[in-house]
Amino acid sequence: MQTKIFKPSKQDLVEASELIKGGGTLAFPTETVYGLGADATSNIAVAKIYQAKGRPSFNPLIIHCFSIDQIKAFALWSSEAQVAADKFWPGPLTMVLPLLPESNISSLALAGLQTVAVRIPAHPIAQKILKLSNTPIAAPSANPSGTVSATKAEHVVSRLSGKIEGIISGKASKIGLESTIISLLTEASILRFGAIGAAEISDVLGINLKKPEQDEKISAPGQLSSHYAPKGSIRLNSKTIKENEVHLGFGKVKSDLNLSKTENLIEAAANLFDFLHKLDEMGAEKIAVSPIPEKGIGIAINDRLRRAAAPR
Repeated sequence: MQTKIFKPSKQDLVEASELIKGGGTLAFPTETVYGLGADATSNIAVAKIYQAKGRPSFNPLIIHCFSIDQIKAFALWSSEAQVAADKFWPGPLTMVLPLLPESNISSLALAGLQTVAVRIPAHPIAQKILKLSNTPIAAPSANPSGTVSATKAEHVVSRLSGKIEGIISGKASKIGLESTIISLLTEASILRFGAIGAAEISDVLGINLKKPEQDEKISAPGQLSSHYAPKGSIRLNSKTIKENEVHLGFGKVKSDLNLSKTENLIEAAANLFDFLHKLDEMGAEKIAVSPIPEKGIGIAINDRLRRAAAPR
């Protein structure tokens, strides 16, 4: 398969959107990470995503839309969803909602569930592709399943060239972490930590979000225990470095790569996936990671690192 690289020009974006309309797969930048998109109403198109990623079929995909009205055509909207959308959309928040019986969303994208994960992204290129395609787009992160999420176009090119139809070249993702996922089903809960903190969402909704149980069934993307993994083994909260370990540091420590020498958690989040890619490029077989504060966006960073360190 020949993968076409598109520039973020008006003409190229129109051409790229035709790939989506024609049932193809297209990688495009969002404010969180690069997404690998396809027409969410087509089982064949969605199957191409799973094929390209080698993705576990029981893990559902996030459906990206350009408006709430578009979402209301296939998902049951609620007052809670409206409050969250007013505050956080467009942006890095995904909401899991009940699926309407008349939904035309691919069952493959839903992994057979009667719920759907939806998001309105803030990135201008993502918004343009959604409007030009005029269809909901299923889009997990643009990387082979179980490997590090892509935050730059070159990450996608190196991992998925020849496996997908198109890639839109753009600047590095601004946030560098996937969206926070909340469930607004019977009981509001957080399913995946991400760019927006659970405390901030709880304040807006006026409720305490339930945290996921360890043995809870998968109902949203990012719930597989080992989902963000470089090739090497990872040892977390490492204050000393063992022989033959490559050190991913944080703060004023001597290290091979440092997420943030100034202990800035926002900077650390933005660097996280890029540095995990670099560790792969370095051929790191054993990786020691400095302690990361368990506060603010540091909670999401640690969540990603724990998943990366999980047995696989």
